[in-house]
Amino acid sequence: MSAPTLESLMMRFAFRSRSPFGVVGFLVVMELGSGMLQGWFSPLLAAIGQQFSVSAGSLNWVNAMYMLVTVACVPILAKLGDMFGHKRLLVAAAALVAVGSLVVAFAPTFELFLLGRALQAPLAAFLPLEFAIVRSRDPKSASRNIGVLVGALTLGAAVGSLASGLLYASTQNLNVVLLFPAIFIALCVPVVIFLVPETTVRKKGRIDWAGAILLTAGLLATLTGISNGGAWGWLEARTLSLVLGGVAVLTLWVFVERRVENPLVDLSMLAKSGIGLPIVVSALFGAQTYGGQTASFLWLLSDPTREGYGLGLPPAGAGAIIVLYAIAAFAGTLLGERLARWVTPPRAVALAGVVAGASFALMIIFSGSTAMFIAWMALGGLSAGVLLAVLPSIVVRNAPADSVGIASALFNTARTAAGAVAGAVFALVMSLFVTTRSVEGSTAVSSTPLSFFAVWGICLAISLALSALALRMRVAREPDTDETSTVESPTAEPIEER
Repeated sequence: MSAPTLESLMMRFAFRSRSPFGVVGFLVVMELGSGMLQGWFSPLLAAIGQQFSVSAGSLNWVNAMYMLVTVACVPILAKLGDMFGHKRLLVAAAALVAVGSLVVAFAPTFELFLLGRALQAPLAAFLPLEFAIVRSRDPKSASRNIGVLVGALTLGAAVGSLASGLLYASTQNLNVVLLFPAIFIALCVPVVIFLVPETTVRKKGRIDWAGAILLTAGLLATLTGISNGGAWGWLEARTLSLVLGGVAVLTLWVFVERRVENPLVDLSMLAKSGIGLPIVVSALFGAQTYGGQTASFLWLLSDPTREGYGLGLPPAGAGAIIVLYAIAAFAGTLLGERLARWVTPPRAVALAGVVAGASFALMIIFSGSTAMFIAWMALGGLSAGVLLAVLPSIVVRNAPADSVGIASALFNTARTAAGAVAGAVFALVMSLFVTTRSVEGSTAVSSTPLSFFAVWGICLAISLALSALALRMRVAREPDTDETSTVESPTAEPIEER
């Protein structure tokens, strides 16, 4: 038998790239790498501080810079995908992330390092653009494929956190460790160019630059003020100026979006297509999941003999539990689509919310038992995985064919923004329950167990509210036959597949 020629290999790849399985396979690998990059930095924060000689407070900007720019850029990139092609914007986003990763790896100063982190923010646009691609290629299996993509992202984050720490421990070279994700993302660019097909439905109209600028400025100002309120002081002039100014700009943005012919975000679409309520539920999910994680992991690490609370686990043990939580979430993403088919998607979301609430309640009750506390944390991770899989599939199914990208981006942005706000609010809540203790002859102010219970109690209430709202969500009927990617809608423009 003769060896396959280059032409036959390219034809084979082309055939696979046009099958739903091949497309999803390439995107799953990409999301696995995306998750690894998102989890790559936390174990390296101390080393980053040493290399650039910056304080612990300044290190907060390593993740804050990424999160802030993420909230601002993801809706814009997703909207451009709806207008000009989701593959095209996925290539652009991957190229920007690759450049940012190289800047991060070789940055000579902390300021350039933060610039690289900002350039990595389009990483969060991968999922919304991929959701549009998988729905376009195979609408009937879109829900299952979305669960697989989210599962790959979740698993990748756990692998990244573990791998970067182990790699740095073996090499003691921060530049080498930071170069690994840069190489991976750079390799993703040609893979997407040659092996992922373009979607064929376009949103008509012009780019709403006014809406994009107002939304970006409003979100950045509001979240910057809220994120730094604890450090700057909530009544400080710069905190109030940023928060109130950001809210004013967002109010102006709503006014503008209601009056332009082709808005960045069609606000009427959120209500009419059934996307608005899932996005609200997503925000509640982000608040209880990301807002409560800091308190949970701080409880694991705190020494009860010194702090008066906590379980006293070493950092390595806490890191292993982070991996366990991520594995539980990964299992939840695999379970989510099946659960949704069994009991309907709204009921699956409601059930996951009740389980999340139960996990917070049991963490309060069994806060003194290491094994039980970890078990209930893992239960919370399982429920988070179900929510991560089912909620975006509802948004994708409900979204008009020409607006899948922006709808998915709003879902992700709402979850991220709510998590950032909840983290700041929970820090304020914990500061209300403090006590003065004597530590080695000196007086120190520290939190009390009641501060942690208050945070978990709020998360419990948010979870139950999430469940109640979930039962009111409506879900578009799943297609009985394969849709073609060139089906016209009143505002969509099909184009020839290239």
